Amino acid sequence: MFGKRGGNVPTQAPTSVAVKPEGPKPAAPVAAPKTEVAIPKVAAPSMDTSIKIKSEEYYDTKTSVFSALIDTIDLGQLASLEPEAAREEIRDIVNDIISIKNLAMSIAEQEEILEDICNDVLGYGPLEPLLMRDDIADVMINGAKSSFIEVNGKVEEANVRFRDNTQLMNICQRIVSQVGRRVDESSPICDARLADGSRVNVIAPPLAIDGPALTIRKFKKDKLTLDQLVKFGAITPEGAQILQIIGRVRCNVIISGGTGSGKTTLLNCMSAYADADERIITCEDSAELQLQQPHVVRLETRPPNLEGEGQITMTDLVKNCLRMRPERIIVGEVRGSEVFDLLQAMNTGHDGSMGTIHANTPRECLNRIESMIAMGGFTLPAKTVREIIVGSIDVIIQASRLRDGSRRITHITEVLGLEGDVITTQDLFIYKMDGEDANGNIIGKHVSTGIGRPKFWERARYFNEEERLAAALDASNEEKTDF
Repeated sequence: MFGKRGGNVPTQAPTSVAVKPEGPKPAAPVAAPKTEVAIPKVAAPSMDTSIKIKSEEYYDTKTSVFSALIDTIDLGQLASLEPEAAREEIRDIVNDIISIKNLAMSIAEQEEILEDICNDVLGYGPLEPLLMRDDIADVMINGAKSSFIEVNGKVEEANVRFRDNTQLMNICQRIVSQVGRRVDESSPICDARLADGSRVNVIAPPLAIDGPALTIRKFKKDKLTLDQLVKFGAITPEGAQILQIIGRVRCNVIISGGTGSGKTTLLNCMSAYADADERIITCEDSAELQLQQPHVVRLETRPPNLEGEGQITMTDLVKNCLRMRPERIIVGEVRGSEVFDLLQAMNTGHDGSMGTIHANTPRECLNRIESMIAMGGFTLPAKTVREIIVGSIDVIIQASRLRDGSRRITHITEVLGLEGDVITTQDLFIYKMDGEDANGNIIGKHVSTGIGRPKFWERARYFNEEERLAAALDASNEEKTDF
């Protein structure tokens, strides 16, 4: 009744390849050795997506069983087993421990504690049920006792907790070590990623006062497309067709937006319209782009080692890209002086390059680019900097997360040129908010500004896309609104 051993409960822990040989037992539970990281994660059985609130008694019982397991099992030998076999081995021993301790619990409670302990040893512990849910966009852990998730654009308490900050720190170490990084007192800030590409940020004590702060930006298993963004109301069909053409005709694009506005998702969608024979090189702090083309080179920055040496910055990667015969360069997120190298690449024959930047409007995006170039130590006249920007960027796409949690593409804006010392732009599409409904959801619509021929019209003609572009503009102009 308690697993494959049935009712034949032994009076002591069974002998198995994963049981420790006789010897002194540790005084307290210890973290799994680094070899444990090599065990691939195994998806846990499907479960209800709701997060149940567990009692203090449950956590006390789990701690007692987990401590006995650590005393019994040989984690080094366990690491040599296949993932499913390791999970079964743990389940068998935990069943025996529960029987020996004569713990009173239902079959459902026993299954729950079995699953939790398997996740602790082989996976990411209490994070596992959160990572399994596709409806969660962000996981935010603020120390062992406080956790929050974002669902449908709204933040809510997750009602999961860790045994203590030591367990949380061990899980953070397990995550970052899988991509060759570390987080400890000497290096308390770390960016990393999960196997599915989800973005991870860890900030540890002493910088995080109440225990390690772990933030995970999850990616959906099924990659979104522009057609799905249309279905979700993020853009109109005509606007999506214009975005397709912008990607197809190799316009240089900057995707602008605030935190959580969907910049990376939109960048993935836009990159899908690059030709299959193009050589694309991506540069990221933590690799998360999911390009589908066959000829993609993915580069990732590297932090310094314990001696403070060996750091590879985004600027280093972008500069090196130019020696790798790229046809498109895609920078996951532009944060500093690398923006100058990206603009130079866009301006010297690498059409179709893309990047994202944190800004709230297209105009603010241009201002931020100027500021980042200045902060990079480039002593160029302001007008020269603006001439470089105008000669490099064709289109700015603005993504926004509205107050109801929905995400919208609010602007498709062309960069036209200079009038005196001012960069001129024109909006092709904007999103107009009309109010909200009784449930607090934003009501609005995407409207065309009536531009008949955008600046990239000749580029579209070169790629035989002018008819599709004209059709999309004509269809959207039927909805034209006066401004």
